[in-house]
Amino acid sequence: MSSPTIDDLAWLKTFPQSAVVVWASPSVRARVIKRLPFSAIDSLGDIPSEAGTLVVAGGGSMMDEAKHFRARVRPDLRLILIASIWGSGAELSPVVVLNRGDAKVIATGEEFLPDAAVYWPELLASVGPDQARRACGDTWAHALEAFLSPLAADGLRGKLAILMGEMLHLPLAGDARWLHASAHACALQAQASVGLVHGIAHVLEHPCRTRLREPWGHARLCSIFLLPVMSLNRRESTRWSDLANHFALNEAAIWNVLHRLFEPDAYAAALPLLHENWAKILRNPCTRTNGTLIRSRHLEEFEHQVAA
Repeated sequence: MSSPTIDDLAWLKTFPQSAVVVWASPSVRARVIKRLPFSAIDSLGDIPSEAGTLVVAGGGSMMDEAKHFRARVRPDLRLILIASIWGSGAELSPVVVLNRGDAKVIATGEEFLPDAAVYWPELLASVGPDQARRACGDTWAHALEAFLSPLAADGLRGKLAILMGEMLHLPLAGDARWLHASAHACALQAQASVGLVHGIAHVLEHPCRTRLREPWGHARLCSIFLLPVMSLNRRESTRWSDLANHFALNEAAIWNVLHRLFEPDAYAAALPLLHENWAKILRNPCTRTNGTLIRSRHLEEFEHQVAA
């Protein structure tokens, strides 16, 4: 699977107009269609039978829907993914996470990998500063939870440690280098698992969106709960410090990043929903592969972050 840039897609213009369709998120649609002047669709159900190539430009949820559609409905399609923001790393991941009502459906398989992941840094102009910072938090959540996962082997942890060392040199802001870092983090995470941060994010995303006024999404929840969960992991076990020391991670620098990602007011707003949904979070498959074993009693530990 290749990773070309948008300039490498010039060959698509040699195809008949009906052979290629483009599905793009509203924030980048005009720019994408100007550069790739093919038929734009509003949903995957609009893909004509004669189309042989689907180009998707959007975030993780959009890319995952396209990956699942291609694998299950139209395996004959060539699928090209263009990430309009970093964080999910879905463009290089064999994992799909689908929103189905108030639940998340997760599937894994090589059939979900696209034919190509294309990088187009100019699309990042549509990403605001808050969204950019939270996307960085999503990337850090993938890397840290995979690093601590009981399913990770030391060889994988070594790769994640190198990646996190590189991530420490990136700003928590819009920077095209995050595209590669997030894709790498997600691809490595797919070889292990995630943990409680993702268990919380997957369960709370729907209630936060429906009951809280501010914009909420997966990346924001990961960013907000990364510090409290890592603090809980550190209080419960020496596993984090032992592994950080063994792989020569700059623990102080990473904790500084987690504090910068944390949003106290948003955390306080989400905390009642954490209490309401704690039983669901405990049953979530991601929670079961957390770096430390999570039990019912750990709910009270999240109150410490409010006072911190």
